[in-house]
Amino acid sequence: MAQPLPSHASVVVIGGGIMGTSTLYHLAKMGVGDAILLERNALTSGTTWHSAAQVRALRHSRNLTRMIQYSVDLYAQLAAETGQSVGWIQEGSLSIATTPDRLTHIRRQAALAQAFGIDATEISPAEAQERWPLMNGSDVLGAVWSPDDGRVSPSDVCAALVKAAKSLGAKIFEGTGVTGILTESGKVQAVETTRGLVTCDAIALCGGLWSRELGAMAGAEVPLWPCEHFYLLTRPIDGISGNMPTLSDHDNHLYIRDDSGGLLVGCFEPMGKAIAPGVLDETFEFGLLAEDWDHFEPMMMNALHRLPALEKAEVKMLLNGPESFTPDGAFMLGETAETKGLFLGCGMNSVGMASGGGAGMNLAHTIIHGHPAYDLSEADAKRFAPVFNSIEHLMARAPEVLGTHYDIAYPAKQLATGRDLRVLALDAEHRAAGAHMGQVYGWERPLYFGKATEPRLTFGRPDWFENVATEVRAAHEAAAIFDASPFGKIDVEGPDAEAFLLHVCAGYMARAPGSVIYTAMLNARGTFESDLTAQRIAPDLYRLFVGTTAIKRDLTWLRRHSGTFDVTLTDTTEAYAVLALMGPDAARIAAEVGAPELNDIAYFKQGAAHIVGRHVRAARMSYVGEAGWEITMRAENAPAVYRALTEAGATPAGLFAQTAMRIEKGFCAMGHELDSDVTPIAAGLDFAVHKSGGFIGATALAQARAEGAQSHIASLVLDDVNAVPLDHEPIYLDGTIIGETTSAAFGHRIGRPVALAHLRQGVDDQTPVTLDIAGTHYAAKIIHGPICDRTGVWMRRSSAVSA
Repeated sequence: MAQPLPSHASVVVIGGGIMGTSTLYHLAKMGVGDAILLERNALTSGTTWHSAAQVRALRHSRNLTRMIQYSVDLYAQLAAETGQSVGWIQEGSLSIATTPDRLTHIRRQAALAQAFGIDATEISPAEAQERWPLMNGSDVLGAVWSPDDGRVSPSDVCAALVKAAKSLGAKIFEGTGVTGILTESGKVQAVETTRGLVTCDAIALCGGLWSRELGAMAGAEVPLWPCEHFYLLTRPIDGISGNMPTLSDHDNHLYIRDDSGGLLVGCFEPMGKAIAPGVLDETFEFGLLAEDWDHFEPMMMNALHRLPALEKAEVKMLLNGPESFTPDGAFMLGETAETKGLFLGCGMNSVGMASGGGAGMNLAHTIIHGHPAYDLSEADAKRFAPVFNSIEHLMARAPEVLGTHYDIAYPAKQLATGRDLRVLALDAEHRAAGAHMGQVYGWERPLYFGKATEPRLTFGRPDWFENVATEVRAAHEAAAIFDASPFGKIDVEGPDAEAFLLHVCAGYMARAPGSVIYTAMLNARGTFESDLTAQRIAPDLYRLFVGTTAIKRDLTWLRRHSGTFDVTLTDTTEAYAVLALMGPDAARIAAEVGAPELNDIAYFKQGAAHIVGRHVRAARMSYVGEAGWEITMRAENAPAVYRALTEAGATPAGLFAQTAMRIEKGFCAMGHELDSDVTPIAAGLDFAVHKSGGFIGATALAQARAEGAQSHIASLVLDDVNAVPLDHEPIYLDGTIIGETTSAAFGHRIGRPVALAHLRQGVDDQTPVTLDIAGTHYAAKIIHGPICDRTGVWMRRSSAVSA
C-alpha cells in the first residue's frame, strides 16, 4: 500500500529528475527532515534518463565552474556514502579546433582553467590523434586536454541521491501529479496533487520541461521551452575497447564518446527544433520523439568526416529526446519575483547532470538561508523581462540557444531570433544614425553608431573600433549623447520614503531634495544586491536608477523589505527616457537649447529645467568621466529633446563607448566587479557607505572593517596597443596567478588597452604583470585608482559656458 501524503511539509520538491533529487538530498542534509518530493510519473522519467551525462568542469565564470566541481566531488562521495555506484567514468575530455578562431577560443578556455584551478593543457594535433585514434585529425589545428572530466550514469546518480535522502528522513512520492499551487498575498501556501493537498512553506520547482506550466499555476514566469536533442548510438565497432575520453568537435557541432563498445555521437546543431505545445503531456514518461534523419543529416555528414569508422558502423538508433532551453542559455535558480516561497531549479540547457549536484546544493541553500552558497546572479530566476516568457518568443529563441551551446565565444555576439521585443522612444532616430543594436533585458539598445555593414565576429580588433573611437573622442573633446533609457527606474514615494531607504541602502539617503546619491543595496552579509543612484525629488519622493537587467530583482528586493514602512514602489522605467549629455561642450549646448540653468547645478545635484519647451530633470553626474548631465524626461518628449541636442552639436554614442570610458575611470559594474560575493570595502567603494549604520548589512561591514578588509579592485594598462583583452584573463606576477580581469576594453583616451580586475593579494601601484590572453602573455601595469583623470577634474570642471 502506498504511503499517505503528509498534510504538511516544510518544502515540497516538484520533479524527480537530477535537479529534484539533488535538491531533496541537500535539503535533508541541511536539516530539513520533513521535505518531500512529488513526481508525476517515475523518478528520472522526464529528460534525466536519456542524458548523455557529460561532466565537464570548466564554465565561463568562476562560480559556475566551482558548482560543477562540487558535482564531481558529490558524485564520488555518494558512492561511498550509500554503497550505490554512480557510474563515474573519469577518462577526461579532448576539445579540438579546426579553425583559427576556435583555436583562440579553446586557448582562452585553457587560460581560464588555470585561473580557476582546473587541469587543462594545450596539446598538439598529433597528441590529440594519439588520445583519439579513431578520429580523422587531418584538419585539426590544436586541442586542449582536460584529464579530470568524465561522465556518470544518470539513473544511478539519482538512485544514490534518493537513497541518501531517504536515510535522512525525506520522503518521495511517485505517481503523484501536481494539479495546482495555492497562493495567498503572493506567497505559496499549498500544493494540490492527484492524491490530496499538502500545505508547505516553500516549493522547489524542478519540473524540467514542464516547469513553465507549473510556475504559471503559482502566477510566476518561468521562461523555458523544449527542443528536440539528438544523438546517434551504434553497435560495437573495432577500435573501441574500454572507455575513452569525450571528444568535443564543436566546429562541427559534435560531441563524441564510446558507449557499450560502440559510439555515441551527439550534436548541438546551429538551429534546433522547438517542440510544439501539447506534445509533451502528462503521459510522456521515459519517452522519446520520432527519429528525424533529414534534420540530423548535416550533422551525420560532419560525423562521418570526423569518424571514418562510422561509415561501416551498424546504427542502433537515432535518439531524439527533449531538452529545455532558456532565452539566454543559462539555467534558473532562486526565488521567483512574482511568488514568494516558489524557488526555481530548472531550465538546465542540457547540462543538468554536470550542474545538478552543485545546483541542487545551491537551491537548497537558497531556500534555507535566503541566498546561494556563492554568487550565481547569472542564473538568477529574476533576470528575465516579462516579454521573454511568451510562447512565440520562446519557440523562436530556444532553437537558436540550443545551437549556441557550441558557439565560439566571440565578444559582443548577439542572438538573432526574438528581437525587437522592446524598442526605445528614440529607436527610429538611432537606426537612422546607423546604430548597431544589442538586446539587453528585451530592449534594443545602441552599441555603436555609423554601422555600414554587419560587423564580422573576431577575437582581434573589432570592426567597430574606429566608430567607438569617434564617439569617445566626441565625449572627451566636444559632446556626446548616450541613450540611458533602458536603466530601470523605481519611484519610492510616501511619508516613510527616507526612513525606508536609510534601511535598505548603505549610502546616506537623508540628503536634501535636489541631491543625487550613489548607494549600494546590501544583504545581511554586507555584499552587493545592487548598486544604484537615487535622485531625491521631494521630501517624500525618490527616483532610483538601477541596472537595466536588475529592475525585476531590485524591485522585488525593495518590496520584500518594505515591511511596515508607509511607501509606494512604482516601476516607472517605460514612462521616462534618459539622455546622458557628456563632454566639455555640454555647457554650451545646454544654453543653446534653452536650458542655461543646467550650468548652475552642482556636482551630484539635480534640478528641473526645460529643453525646447519640454520639462526635464537633469542630474550632474557622469558614468564616463566627462562633465555633463543625465537628463530624464517623459518618454514621449525624448525625440524633441534629442533632436535639439544633436542639432546643437552632440554626437550619438553607444554602449561600447560608455563601457570603455567607465573602465578607464575605474567605475565598477554589477555582474563584473560587483556581485553578492563582494562587499563595498573589497570593491573600493567604502567611501559611499553611511558609517553610522542602521542599514541592512551594516553589522557585517563593520566587522569586515575591524578585521582589516581592503579593496581587491585594481586597474591595468597593457603595453601592447594591439592586445585585445576581453575579461576573465588570468593575471600573472612572477609566474603566479594573482587575479583575473573583470572588464576590459580599449582605452581611447589613453591609447592603450585597459582592464579592471579582482586581485587575490595586495600589489603595489605600477607593479608590472602579464595577462594571459589565449595563451599569449602581454605585459601590463597595475594601477590603483582611475587610469585617466585621476583627480576627477574632467567630471567636475567648471560648468560655465566659457569653460
